[in-house]
Amino acid sequence: MVGYRRTCRSVARGLRLVGWVRNLPDGRVEMLAQGEAEGVDRLIDWAWAGSSGAVVSGVESESIPVDSTLSDFLIQPSIISEDPAKRRRAR
Repeated sequence: MVGYRRTCRSVARGLRLVGWVRNLPDGRVEMLAQGEAEGVDRLIDWAWAGSSGAVVSGVESESIPVDSTLSDFLIQPSIISEDPAKRRRAR
C-alpha cells in the first residue's frame, strides 16, 4: 500500500492548504490545492516524489479559479470509470 493520497492530505494540511485528492481510473492521481502560493508550490514539489513506494512519472499543474467553498484538504472517492455515462465513484 503506497498511501499517496493519505500522505498528500497530510502534507497539504501541514502547508495550510485546502482542496482534495483522488485516484483516477487509469492509475493517475488528481488533486486540487488552494492556499498561499508558496504552500501550493511546495505541495507540487512534494508530488514529484510522493509517498514512500510511489512511482511518479510526471506532474502537471494549472491555475484555476478559487473555490471558496473549500475549508479542508480531503481525500475524495476514486473515479472508477472514464466514461461520463458510466462514471461512478468508489466508496
